[in-house]
Amino acid sequence: MYYSLLKYCSHFHLYIFAFDNDIYRVLTSMNLENVTVVSLTEFEDEALLSIKEKRTEAEYCWTSTSSTILYCITQFKLSHCTYIDADICFFSNPKVLVDEMSIKDVLITSHRYTPEFDKTETSGKYCVQFVTFRNTENGLKVLNWWKDACINWCYGYYEDGKFGDQMYLDDWTTRFTGIHELEHLGGGVAPWNMQQYSFLKSDNKLIGTELSNGNTFELVFFHFHALLSSQKGFLHEFNFEAYPLPSKTKEYIYMPYVSKLKKQYRQLMQFNKCIDGIATKEINISWWKYAKVIRKRILNKDNKYSYWIGR
Repeated sequence: MYYSLLKYCSHFHLYIFAFDNDIYRVLTSMNLENVTVVSLTEFEDEALLSIKEKRTEAEYCWTSTSSTILYCITQFKLSHCTYIDADICFFSNPKVLVDEMSIKDVLITSHRYTPEFDKTETSGKYCVQFVTFRNTENGLKVLNWWKDACINWCYGYYEDGKFGDQMYLDDWTTRFTGIHELEHLGGGVAPWNMQQYSFLKSDNKLIGTELSNGNTFELVFFHFHALLSSQKGFLHEFNFEAYPLPSKTKEYIYMPYVSKLKKQYRQLMQFNKCIDGIATKEINISWWKYAKVIRKRILNKDNKYSYWIGR
């Protein structure tokens, strides 16, 4: 995600919230361009700490989403802040998405489910994958309402019209003013809606076409939900067949992404520090053990940290 943003976006700053001390050490040692890594101790407040032990790791990350957005806006004095999921990859500049909200205070993105995969009733109409808040009176009003709601209830199951931090967004267009629902189809293509589109390459761009009406759009980001990995010996295996996968989507979107993941594993292996207590005092740790630890952190526990575009 970071390297795709670096490739396509000329002006950004990424705030990475590390929900694990080992992740914090690794990321800070990487000295990534345009990145600020924030530790748990820096942003956790009394409200979060009061419910932390009552939530699972995933639930606590969801609970913290709104709090970390608010932290970025207030601590770094940002004019706006966009939350983005760690398992997305950019294929063009996301500036077009933020620009679309114009003078509105909050930008939200719909799941746009394919009917056979529609989980609106239990997962919500909107997806907390790319959400923008402006540092305005109304933007902060919505953000603080969301923060308080998540502190009160944020769990990994459906209950009384709530699911995690996500279904709170369902009535924002009527509960608040200044809410914009993203119209650009290139923002938010995902396994649950990709069956509605076909993709072709044109001038190094990925152009999507709606199968129902022929409308075209440029792909901005893809959400790689349900992409699983496993390791057998020295090999990484990826499973992305949880949803029906059109051949061109596999060729143009999934295979390049998997290739980039493998490349980034190799980059991570150059760091000499071991994490997770495996040979912490040994400099020349065997590369395959180190790769296994990194893989576990980055893929199997990617809900332990989140990414943010600040400006």
